[in-house]
Amino acid sequence: MPLQNRVTPFGDIVAIAQWGLFTGNRGILHDPATRTLLGRRWAGKTWLICACEFQGRRRTVMGGRSWTELFFLDEAVALAAGHRPCFFCRREAAERFRKLWAGRQALPTAADMDAVLHGERLERRRKRLHPIPAPVADLPDGAMVVVGDDAFTLHAGLAHRWTEAGYDPPRKLQDADWLLTPPSTLRVLGAGYRPVFHPAIRTTSGG
Repeated sequence: MPLQNRVTPFGDIVAIAQWGLFTGNRGILHDPATRTLLGRRWAGKTWLICACEFQGRRRTVMGGRSWTELFFLDEAVALAAGHRPCFFCRREAAERFRKLWAGRQALPTAADMDAVLHGERLERRRKRLHPIPAPVADLPDGAMVVVGDDAFTLHAGLAHRWTEAGYDPPRKLQDADWLLTPPSTLRVLGAGYRPVFHPAIRTTSGG
């Protein structure tokens, strides 16, 4: 039976048999004796996107009293859930994310970005949805939007619906109800940050 450690684009942590490209964390959220989640779903404002492989290190998933290993289908899903690249295991991606976040301003600290993202990711302890600031066709690749109860990743003019089994075949999306990706992250995507997409997106979109 799958452990409860897969993250949906809405930020929920669920038990589904879905392989992901990235791991990450929000602090210690589990009991290592039972390998089950405790009541809380985050332990602080630092929500990271980490590499599944780093310097040959091996971890027993949810087996120790360090951070709780969470898993994301791809980086677009992780960003939509409110996470950002880790400065330890994904230094190059994290520095690019920070540079594009800053634009012509001074580079923010990791804590600065975490504070902003925490306000944008949550509303009354639930995932915060945002108004869409532009036509769907004008949103950058990697943005995620909501239509009804479904989340879609945008790439190369197509929309890919996230499901527990992975991405559905792409389709054109003329409109959407809400923006799922935090606005600050959306600006980073618009400035040129390119998230790592699941192969299903790269194959069907030709990217």
